[in-house]
Amino acid sequence: MFERPQSGEKAILLHASPDGIPDLNEREEFAELAASAGAVIVDQLVSSRRRPDSRYFIGKGKLDDVQKSVDRNCAEIVISSAPLTPSQERNLERALKCRVLDRAGLILDIFAQRARSFEGKLQVELAQLRHLSTRLVRGWTHLERQKGGIGLRGPGETQLETDRRLIGKRIRQLKTRLEQVDSRRTMNRQNRVRAEIPTVALVGYTNAGKSTLFNALTEAGVYVEDKLFATLDPTVRRLELPDGGEVILADTVGFVRDLPHELIAAFRSTLQEAREADLILHLIDASDPNRWQRVRQVNAVLKELDAERVPQIRVYNKIDKLDRQPRLTNNQRGEGRAVWLSAVTGEGIPLLLDAVARRLSRKKIHGTVRLEAGQGRQRAILFDLGAVLQETPAEDGGWMLELEMEERDFRRFLKREGLPPEILEMPQAEDSAVSA
Repeated sequence: MFERPQSGEKAILLHASPDGIPDLNEREEFAELAASAGAVIVDQLVSSRRRPDSRYFIGKGKLDDVQKSVDRNCAEIVISSAPLTPSQERNLERALKCRVLDRAGLILDIFAQRARSFEGKLQVELAQLRHLSTRLVRGWTHLERQKGGIGLRGPGETQLETDRRLIGKRIRQLKTRLEQVDSRRTMNRQNRVRAEIPTVALVGYTNAGKSTLFNALTEAGVYVEDKLFATLDPTVRRLELPDGGEVILADTVGFVRDLPHELIAAFRSTLQEAREADLILHLIDASDPNRWQRVRQVNAVLKELDAERVPQIRVYNKIDKLDRQPRLTNNQRGEGRAVWLSAVTGEGIPLLLDAVARRLSRKKIHGTVRLEAGQGRQRAILFDLGAVLQETPAEDGGWMLELEMEERDFRRFLKREGLPPEILEMPQAEDSAVSA
């Protein structure tokens, strides 16, 4: 059903962007994506067109250049870094006499190759079907014909309509299955909360070394390879900290620039581990000259997942490539803010474990929370938690609650109820406030 490039195909990369010529870093990442999909890159062309052509995206002159390259290199597929509409893909395929794929389709193909678990395969198939539903006209010559013949006469439904209906049915089936998987995952998270076991989520740009670090911390034996999206399937393991405490460490799928919305939607349940975590370890490739751009892109995805308020420790990995020593820096409250380490050699990992233990230590907070009259449910929750020391009615019908509770429990309360950290007023003697 899916038109995906197979491993070893001769590919021409077309570096194009609606914003003009992609920079060198973007072109290198795109070439790495194509290689990760198994493409054999035979040529690379750059398009500087700022106003995309409605038919081909690229202009006639660049189309002739691509055509000549296809003929000269016997290319089997052209991959565009710019997003293409279904009609642009179809028009390019007709003009070039070979398959055409854009960046979103390429990433979907990589995900299809890498998914190994039952859940991962369901998520990828759902993303593919959503992407395919807008591109059914590609490569089909019979779709406009009505069904006919004995036993096949119907109410006039075209083959295209039939295929769309069947795809819609399959999408609904996949959603139902994923909802069942997600309910089990949610139940597991609730059990961990009841057991008072904090969760730490590993996030980062793809190929930053998350799986390597995960294996170094837990000895889980997660698949590792120097490729983009080498592993997609989330893995959860218990991890013992130096202070004797335990956490649940969750490895998540790697992020990438302009991740297709179909994939973000399909993998939302998997990425919920980051949203529901007590702490995020944001893994950064310290040897990457574009690391700050990668950091911004990861944070953008976390914001889309409503996970930007979860406390973070930045973990700068691969210091062995830079000949740097492991070190730890703290924030103003003396908590670990950033760690430099090497997941391959193990240098700096004890520093990371100490930083995680300190961030998740059972510190108490003491302050005052003002609740509005319509926040009776939140008031009841705080009483149920045994956190209220004193209550004073407010003139507008609300309440002033003096609280004392564990900082971790307070953070969870804020996250669950969607309240800002600034709601807590600390006594004058305190130097800091709780921040997410």
